[in-house]
Amino acid sequence: LQGFLNQMGGDVRGAGTAEIRIKVPAKLRGGTYRIIPDRIVAGTFLMAAAITQGNVLVKNVIPSHLEAVITKLREAGVRIEEEGDSALRVAGASLRGIKLVTQAYPGFPTDLQAPMAALLTIAGGESSVHEEIFDNRLKHMEELKKIGAKISVMERKAVITGCKALHAGKTVKVTDLR
Repeated sequence: LQGFLNQMGGDVRGAGTAEIRIKVPAKLRGGTYRIIPDRIVAGTFLMAAAITQGNVLVKNVIPSHLEAVITKLREAGVRIEEEGDSALRVAGASLRGIKLVTQAYPGFPTDLQAPMAALLTIAGGESSVHEEIFDNRLKHMEELKKIGAKISVMERKAVITGCKALHAGKTVKVTDLR
């Protein structure tokens, strides 16, 4: 939004900080603006590729916006290669357990906690997921347990013990947008 308003003649400073300063001109001009790529969508594709052991190229991304996600995926054993300044390739994985804590940007996004938890259900070893942003954001863990995930939940923390595979053929309820 800051970039769009500035492109139209505004003077907005401080995006991503605790203080935003706005100088309003007498009139804004029209304009065209291309919004930044959605890091949550990109992260979802990266995790889906890792879970399925796929080889996927995700284009039109800003890797620096995904730094926390890429770091945790690599820590979990996912091979991610940057291709230029706007593409990431997932090329296989040997998944292992990690410790994950959700945080405000630029930390690991709470909106990617559920798909990352799904990935961790099939990772070797033990993982922990701490949800630090929202209450009741771990409801999906009970649904994952219905299909064979080994998870214990205590308030805002889940401990996941990886298994070889999850089971199909069960009815589960989607409790989160991802």
